[in-house]
Amino acid sequence: MSMQENTGQEHTGTVRVETTVDSREGAEEVARSVVGHRLAACAQVGGPITSFYRWEGSVQSDEEWTVVLKTAADRVDDLVAHLVETHPYDVPEIVAVPVTGGNPAYLTWVRDETRAGGPA
Repeated sequence: MSMQENTGQEHTGTVRVETTVDSREGAEEVARSVVGHRLAACAQVGGPITSFYRWEGSVQSDEEWTVVLKTAADRVDDLVAHLVETHPYDVPEIVAVPVTGGNPAYLTWVRDETRAGGPA
């Protein structure tokens, strides 16, 4: 099923990816790493937030920081692999959501910045 059939909207070739980390410093490290490797054009760190989840049979709650990343659709697999490899959690939250609209100039910038040898 194509993205258009699935959502009723056209896909822009851009994806928003979210993860959480247990410290502000860790979140900033994730942000710098993925932007530095051109796996994401932009990373925003927000928090602290409180997350509630079930882990190892009981409900947990922890203070975390959110990292929101914007990338090109064809870079998502590499971005996810990098996050899984470098993330401090055993099973990190990594959620990718297609961007179905937005400022065309910004979306082009996101795609351009995730290319090797992109604009300086």
